[in-house]
Amino acid sequence: MSRSKSPEQDWVGLSEASGLLGVSPATLRRWSDAGRLKVFTTPGGHRRFSRAALQRLMPSDRPRRPSLGAAELTPVRIALSYRRARRGTSPELPWVLALTDEQRALFRERGHTLAAELLHYLDASQPGSAAQHLKEAAVSAADHGRTAADLGLSLSQTVEGFLRFRAPFYHELIVAARRRGFDTGETTELMELAELGMDDLLLATMSGHSAHSVKRRVSRATTKQLEGAKR
Repeated sequence: MSRSKSPEQDWVGLSEASGLLGVSPATLRRWSDAGRLKVFTTPGGHRRFSRAALQRLMPSDRPRRPSLGAAELTPVRIALSYRRARRGTSPELPWVLALTDEQRALFRERGHTLAAELLHYLDASQPGSAAQHLKEAAVSAADHGRTAADLGLSLSQTVEGFLRFRAPFYHELIVAARRRGFDTGETTELMELAELGMDDLLLATMSGHSAHSVKRRVSRATTKQLEGAKR
């Protein structure tokens, strides 16, 4: 006669659940708070997760997730998504309306470059390659920040413009993940990796803007001193 499974074996703790799915404990907490995972809390305040529910979410045995390129996710598609979001959800930013056609084209070119490097970063099969693509994207982001500062845009305006780019990018990632049949673990890993990359690029943009703003102020102050000395 076979022995029945004890009730304790049907539920696992946070650490074990995290290891089974290959996601962070923080991610599991968010999922349980949102009702995506069956969970109960012990009198001592510890979460217990349903083993059966976890097994249904466990990643497949394929060595790595399919590429985003195979899902036809390109910088052009992201640019189209950006324009749709801009038209459909909110009016154009006032400072954007003040830009010349040439300046707008420059910002579009920067956005295209950032999107391309981010996609290469997310699709890289080796950590070294991913780091190199992210580094190149950060260089472009810093250039974007310097360009914005040179045009007289404030830091808050520059950040606002960057955030407008981020949401459509995330949207297209989710669409691509669904199109290619990513499992829960793969989709979560993709989005967390994208968030880390975006955070790095936002910091690079802000650093580029701040450094160039300081340089401009020093240059103006020096010019005024020289002009004062000539009088």
